[in-house]
Amino acid sequence: MHAPSPTVPAWRRLLATTAAALAAATCALTVTGPAEAAGFVPKTPPLSTPWTSQVSTTNPLPEYPRPQLTRPDWQSLNGVWQFAGAADLGTPPVGRTLAEEVLVPYPIESALSGIMRHETYMYYRRTFTVPDGWSGRRVQLNFGAVTWQSTVWVNGVAVGTHEGGYDRFSYDITAALWAGTNELIVGVWAPVETQDIPIGKQRLSRGGIWYTPSSGIWQTVWLEPTNPARITRLDPTPNLAAGALDLVVQGTGISGQAVSAQVLSGGTVVGSATGAVGAPIRIPVPNAHLWTPDDPFLYDLRVALTGTGGGDTVGGYVGMRVLGKAMLGGVLRPTLNGAFVYQLGTLDQGFWPDGLYTAPTDAALRFDLEQQKAMGFNTVRKHIKVEPDRWFYWADRLGLMVWQDMPALPSGREPSTAGRTRFERELRAMVDLHKGITSIVQWVPFNEGWGEYDAGRIADLVKSWDPTRMVNHNSGANCCDSDPDPGNGDVIDDHMYVGPGITRAPTATRFAVNGEYGGLGLRMPGHEWPSSGKFAYEWLPDPTALTDRYVQITGRLVDLISANGLSGSIYTEPTDVEEELNGFYTYDRRVAKMDLARVRAVNLAVLGAARGTTLPSGRLVSLRVTTPGYTDRYLRHANGAAVTSVITSGSSTVDRQDATFWVRPGLSDPACYSFESRDFPGQYLRHRGLRVYKEANDGGTYAGDATFCTRPGRSGGGTSLEAASLPGYFLRHRNAEVWMDPDTGGSFADDATWNVTTAWWRSGADLPVGQNRSFRVTTPGYTDRYLRHRDGLARTDVLSAGSPMLDRQDATFTVRAGLADNGCYSFESVNFPGQYLRHSGYRLQKAADDGSALFRQDATFCAQPPLNGGAGNVSLESINYPGYHWRHYAEAVYIATSGGGNTWDATASYAADATWTNAPPLA
Repeated sequence: MHAPSPTVPAWRRLLATTAAALAAATCALTVTGPAEAAGFVPKTPPLSTPWTSQVSTTNPLPEYPRPQLTRPDWQSLNGVWQFAGAADLGTPPVGRTLAEEVLVPYPIESALSGIMRHETYMYYRRTFTVPDGWSGRRVQLNFGAVTWQSTVWVNGVAVGTHEGGYDRFSYDITAALWAGTNELIVGVWAPVETQDIPIGKQRLSRGGIWYTPSSGIWQTVWLEPTNPARITRLDPTPNLAAGALDLVVQGTGISGQAVSAQVLSGGTVVGSATGAVGAPIRIPVPNAHLWTPDDPFLYDLRVALTGTGGGDTVGGYVGMRVLGKAMLGGVLRPTLNGAFVYQLGTLDQGFWPDGLYTAPTDAALRFDLEQQKAMGFNTVRKHIKVEPDRWFYWADRLGLMVWQDMPALPSGREPSTAGRTRFERELRAMVDLHKGITSIVQWVPFNEGWGEYDAGRIADLVKSWDPTRMVNHNSGANCCDSDPDPGNGDVIDDHMYVGPGITRAPTATRFAVNGEYGGLGLRMPGHEWPSSGKFAYEWLPDPTALTDRYVQITGRLVDLISANGLSGSIYTEPTDVEEELNGFYTYDRRVAKMDLARVRAVNLAVLGAARGTTLPSGRLVSLRVTTPGYTDRYLRHANGAAVTSVITSGSSTVDRQDATFWVRPGLSDPACYSFESRDFPGQYLRHRGLRVYKEANDGGTYAGDATFCTRPGRSGGGTSLEAASLPGYFLRHRNAEVWMDPDTGGSFADDATWNVTTAWWRSGADLPVGQNRSFRVTTPGYTDRYLRHRDGLARTDVLSAGSPMLDRQDATFTVRAGLADNGCYSFESVNFPGQYLRHSGYRLQKAADDGSALFRQDATFCAQPPLNGGAGNVSLESINYPGYHWRHYAEAVYIATSGGGNTWDATASYAADATWTNAPPLA
């Protein structure tokens, strides 16, 4: 059954209103296709979507295709055309009936096209009649996109050739038209990866992460009448500093015509101006209603050519917003309207099992974006594909920021000179044709080094074309790009599967994002593409386990945002795609594979943490100063009084523990927070006489004085903590002391803003470093069993003082400071020096230290208070799999998480099985 769409009333109401407005503004004059359309039936796709059966064969995709440049009169040419494969494009079939039929605009490899195979060369043919009402005007023939090279003939006259699979193009065909019926032929060359052309993930040799090609016409074809002087593009740039919109109107056939432009809200003109074609026009927009993902407000545009020979009037829209980057709390962050907005998104590849590159209907196109918005995402990375204009229209309307990738050249070979020329020409077209899209916040020229060359130069080139947006020179340069990072652009982008994580810190000029993580897979028989070689980065057995794992890994973003300066993350991916089975939805969009309410909850928690309004309750944290010049200082208690001190990994254990606090629900208001000392249980930060101390509960006003409510960081990043019992007073450092103060100006905003970071001491329980210990099972009925290694693998066996010495040595470990974090622990075998307990494939085992970062992480565990209680007991949590603990199950020992997807994650007895007695050594 098709999963119901989650509801978000505010933007649903907006969609209804704006969709109606667009329909009213674009009165389409549609046309029935050739007579043979009545008998045309698309082929059966490998998987059908809920919209497959809704595709019209006489008027598919009837919506006006170009929302940013609308005209009232137009005629769709979508529908059934004649079709034939060809050996070349040397002999267009003028006046000849072609043997097959194809449904335009679905790519020929798709089932909806009716062809469902690849052709390298092909011809399309149809007839059309120009409406009588267009007499005396020029007729433009428009193509949304054709892959890859196309030549067009009208009544046997070649009207033009175009190269590029992702950009729209037009021809003035007036001179070639006849009265009555006209013939239109389109010849296409689609070489896919056999030539150096931008193709993204299309492959003739498909499989794995490479997909079925989408050749030929794959976006709407339409006619429209214009005057000789006409507008060809609107390039709006919001100028918030000036309280205005800067608009450049591009045109052709101009012979002295001027421009009249208006900005409207709800039909009311809020600003107007006049100017020249091709020159900036500043239109006042006073007290602008700003566009944000939470409030995606759009103004309408009305633009006309005036003067002799004018008369062209077009519609459009714009969101008033400005993009930038700023140092906030000592970390470079991307900004939207001057504020840090964490970019939480998905890797949206835009493939469909029935239409491949082309969504079956506009409702289907909208559906994917609606679901991502409803799941709590505010960003979409459009992965090495450029969508039709209506996709961007819905992103703008719904409020989703877009990272726009450039479709890659074929990977695995050095691009030729011709390939580079093509790539740069199509890259320029992508940027130029989408300058007016509000939602695009970032250009991504390269991905993981695929077809990459001159990355630094290309980044600078894109920035010169569009200085208003961020440029990410190579998403995943850490992953798969062997070339040195040139340091250009605005973004450092790491890929990490399963992740999330980053390997490089933000700099003074580039903020840091995790451009791909996740890839969690689940098989859904009956909803999978019919091929072998199913792919995911990690497999889960059922929807509950998949959701649990998503919540667990995505929850890690909270620490990465605060402690590592992460500013954005992209999860792979919204839907399955052919062999890739790592979507929130199946490829046919019929089944949601996760509990989407839980997905939304963790996503909103991440966004709240980035805004500074939510904290990780039940977790250990440290509070870092954000005042420039003091960002190496942390809040700590010294002799009870709260102070700020420089803390580093080399600081003493006492200092680091004093700077570590448990986040608890507020003692006086559970919607707020209290901070319990890590090494003085039961004592909390509280204010007394406006000074802040670490103290035990002395009754009276203590609960209120020890409760703090989170507010967005007053300096634009991080968190500010307002006293629950003193509204308007914030936790603030001054002269290395910590006070509750009202806003006094000066450095107050910075001084009262804190970064809630990974704790300096990540263990909530203590173990004796340098001493030998054994770990006894606490599960009732099994308390005579101890953790030991045997043949390398960890297991539990019945052991006692009378057991053989080898067995007792196998169950004895020297506690070491954590190899990956000395606030946690590693466990060295006493009889195999240099070998440690580590997890691999979830199994705990003894292995030699290979010196790798992965080994150090896998062999580091944070001691935490016992999940099942008991004095002297402890639970051991994996540092790189938070929420996973040592757990014995059927004699074997794993790292497990309660209710996870593996058999050893079983919830029954989990707390007891994951609690161990920190016992004296058996040997």
